[in-house]
Amino acid sequence: MTVSIRPVVSGDYPRILDIWTPYYRETTVTFASEEKTAVTLPLYVENRRAAGRETFVAERGGVVLGFASYDQFRGGNGYVHAMEHTIILAPEAKGQGAGRALMRAVEAHARAAGAHVMVAGVSGENPAAVAFHAALGYETVGRMPQVGRKFDRWLDLVLMQKIL
Repeated sequence: MTVSIRPVVSGDYPRILDIWTPYYRETTVTFASEEKTAVTLPLYVENRRAAGRETFVAERGGVVLGFASYDQFRGGNGYVHAMEHTIILAPEAKGQGAGRALMRAVEAHARAAGAHVMVAGVSGENPAAVAFHAALGYETVGRMPQVGRKFDRWLDLVLMQKIL
């Protein structure tokens, strides 16, 4: 059965929260510790849509495997063509093509909306994500030592980018 990609709908929110919440609680994949909720997740999606961006889900057999979204990399009109994405997969979905399919959708949507660059901000403790992005054509453009903090540790941020 193949993976299908589509824009998120409100019925996907509970599953997205089920997938995303452990990343906040248990990993340094995200440096944030403030979890999305049934209130904040819809706002996250709606605010991005209002700005012309989209959030996509990957599903197989009606089961959501993960999601990806993007927004402007930094504020201000000088960065309107530079975007940064978020991609989160259920652990059981890794290595099955869902991540690649989500990234193709996010990149195509951003490109069609006039984006020139897509940025990945990856935890220095996540070499699998660095390898994933490199395999998709992202280049490491910098490492920012100790800019994040979680679990009482300083964390490095690896910046990667792809010209769309």
